[in-house]
Amino acid sequence: MGLKEKIRDLSQEYHQDVVSIRRFLHKNPELSFHEYETSKFIQNKLYEYGISFKSGIANTGVVALIEGKNPQSKCIALRADIDALPIQELNNVDYCSVNKGVMHACGHDVHTASLLGVARVLNKLKEEWEGRVKLIFQPAEEKFPGGASQMISEGVLENPEVDKIIGQHVSPELQSGTIGMCSGMFMASADEIYITVIGRGGHAALPDCTLNPVLMSSKIICALYEHFDAIEDMPSVLSIGAVDGGSAGNIVPDEVSLQGTFRAMNEEYRSKAHQKIREICQNIANEMGGICEVDIKIGYPFLKNDEKLTSICFKNAQEFLSFNEVIEISKRMTAEDFAYYTHHVPACFYRLGVGFAGEEDRYLHNAHFDIDENALQLSVGMMAWLAVNA
Repeated sequence: MGLKEKIRDLSQEYHQDVVSIRRFLHKNPELSFHEYETSKFIQNKLYEYGISFKSGIANTGVVALIEGKNPQSKCIALRADIDALPIQELNNVDYCSVNKGVMHACGHDVHTASLLGVARVLNKLKEEWEGRVKLIFQPAEEKFPGGASQMISEGVLENPEVDKIIGQHVSPELQSGTIGMCSGMFMASADEIYITVIGRGGHAALPDCTLNPVLMSSKIICALYEHFDAIEDMPSVLSIGAVDGGSAGNIVPDEVSLQGTFRAMNEEYRSKAHQKIREICQNIANEMGGICEVDIKIGYPFLKNDEKLTSICFKNAQEFLSFNEVIEISKRMTAEDFAYYTHHVPACFYRLGVGFAGEEDRYLHNAHFDIDENALQLSVGMMAWLAVNA
């Protein structure tokens, strides 16, 4: 029996255990930078599997290492994020979150359970593949500045030095049993925008005595959208998602706060766009007699898949599945802190189909998000196969 068949068989054999792990994690989610019990759970599983690891990296992160034959030949890293989101789950399932206001609505429970399954498979077969595999259980993907950047600064890509890194993310828009890959530029950078528009408050019936920051804010929002929506030759998105100001309809407030996001796939344009955001906001406020303060917090960089590694992974995925179950997918304006790794070593970040047939409403970051758990068998087998062939 070849290595591919052995990986398939073990993925099937461990499937129910991986499902149980995923359900436990789903039931007990923890927010970014507070994944203490999740970290302990991961460590206990690795200890149970007889796999050496280090904990406390980026506080709650865990890194394990498995050595195959000729371990000095290469080191492939596999990454799973372990944090959850501040969402109240509305699913009616036995494994529904028991932590109020916290939910694994982005599939990180799947990623973590899958990587534990991969660890078990690769450790069982370590006499049949070459090199080293480093398993990165990373905290805080969902919150700036991101756990990836912190783990990198603490040396996660060193000792031993990582040659390539692979990661996966659940995708409910893809049917369970499929894999989606995109070579080259894949996901956008993400910056947080905080705008404070300052006027002069007073009685709403006496507009001549006030400088209305609500009116200023509305004009700023319209101007921002008008400018960035008109740009067609550079993939980007500007969106204002929160407006906060005022207490009553007959009172003009002193200030209004806006929050938004800016996404891009080009660093030079990203920098110029930040300048344009400030210029639009401040010019409009000044023209209307007010003041505007703009704070742009630089977030995750763009995620670029290494073309050579992604091509290799695409072909290996087709070999593990079939040609019509591994598909090319388009670039996305969503962001991921896995992007940090892609700026240090060749990387392949792909999408794992977890969608239920006939159910298209299980979106990510949604209180009803869930997965077809049959995908867990593929997620384990696929990642293990890609790792040993990278």
